[in-house]
Amino acid sequence: MIDVSKLGMKRGGDAVKLSGLLELVGVSESAQYIGLHAAADNFHASVPLDPIRDTALLIYRRDNAPLEFKAGGPYRFYIPNHAACHMDEIDECANVKFVDHIEFTAAKGFDNRPTDDEEHEKLHQHDH
Repeated sequence: MIDVSKLGMKRGGDAVKLSGLLELVGVSESAQYIGLHAAADNFHASVPLDPIRDTALLIYRRDNAPLEFKAGGPYRFYIPNHAACHMDEIDECANVKFVDHIEFTAAKGFDNRPTDDEEHEKLHQHDH
């Protein structure tokens, strides 16, 4: 997908669809979760695959260059309209920046996203 800003994202960039990535790497049918890991800020999310399979994106470049760190690189995982999933496991924090490792698992994996409003607010204070 060229220019994700067409989806209403504040930032632009080019992405690959999660469905295409799953097909390309030949993910096992037993995989039920995608684990997104970002060592840069020690952030980890384990997200159910089925609800996001056809909508999620992995942003990998901007202006024909690798996605810069300040833009969330090396890879930025994005779920357009994450609220439409109507699941606690899929919230705005499932949009992970600085992704450097992805895994597919049969059960929920390591996930250190905030679990309450106070933790969530602290996390997003660092974004500004």
